[in-house]
Amino acid sequence: MQPAPTDHFYHLTPDEIIEAVIRLGLEPSGHISQLNSMENRVFDLRLENGKHIVAKFYRPSRWNQAQILEEHAFLSELANEEIPALSPLRFDGQSLFEDNGIFFALWQRTGGREPEELSEIDLQILGRLLARVHSVGAAGHYRNRPVFSSERFVHAPLAVLCDKNFLREDFAAEYADLAIRIAAHFDRHCKDLPLLRIHGDLHKGNILNGSEGWFLLDFDDSLMGPAVQDVWMLFPGDRHSGDMARATFLAAYREFREFDERWLNLAETLRAMRIVHYSGWIARRYEDPSFKAAFPTFASSAYWEEEIGILRDICDSFGDSSASGQPMEKLSNKHFFFDYED
Repeated sequence: MQPAPTDHFYHLTPDEIIEAVIRLGLEPSGHISQLNSMENRVFDLRLENGKHIVAKFYRPSRWNQAQILEEHAFLSELANEEIPALSPLRFDGQSLFEDNGIFFALWQRTGGREPEELSEIDLQILGRLLARVHSVGAAGHYRNRPVFSSERFVHAPLAVLCDKNFLREDFAAEYADLAIRIAAHFDRHCKDLPLLRIHGDLHKGNILNGSEGWFLLDFDDSLMGPAVQDVWMLFPGDRHSGDMARATFLAAYREFREFDERWLNLAETLRAMRIVHYSGWIARRYEDPSFKAAFPTFASSAYWEEEIGILRDICDSFGDSSASGQPMEKLSNKHFFFDYED
């Protein structure tokens, strides 16, 4: 009996990856390494000609075929505008393939490193680049991919945490109360927020800088959402440096596209929503052996004490009008784990 796609996904082997690539007419050399990705399985393969490709095998039951193809179509639109967001390779016009019930796609590997610090010039380049991405994003509409909402980013993950009994009893009531307050605050203040096709997970880990310039990576979490969602995660540092860097970035962004300063008033709310969503994401995936290894202290007392402390501080700021639009305190690196979603 054939294993279910999800079970097969947990135990993908290098030989299976190589065979899938060979069937597309490429010639792998046999050199393969797994890249840092929790949500999908991503591999670097060297070809006989010395070039490298990246193979992404999508987690089963997360995105359907139409949703993945919408992401690929958006990337093609960006490529047509010469925007450096990596788009998948096509074979006979197709960008998405299936192997043992698992969708996969291939990308050309690009050189570069994740930026540690962003200079003023870097910030200006990236500000203009994101504005161009958003201009293309606003020119079309996702019909199959999700819309950013409190239901998706707070209520649904909270339900998962409760249903799977990951919330410890002594923390459950306060955590749920804080999450509901956060969702309600977003709903009250998002009425006039324009939605467009955005990257969705634009932290520094999804930006590369190399000899060929800047590249945006991994639009796997792309959805219909507010522009500010693609801005706030780039500046989670201390108040003063984050404030100045964000101002430089947005000044360059506004050379190409409007950005209403009032949208920043939701930055802390969006940060809180990500924190809740992140815990729900781990809970949904905890049957995956790689998650148990990566998050051994998930749902411990220390874990919930830290989460509740952050959420409590954010909720307290809702009642302080002077806090609106203030730069964020530093967000824990765990909330920026590469390639996460639900």
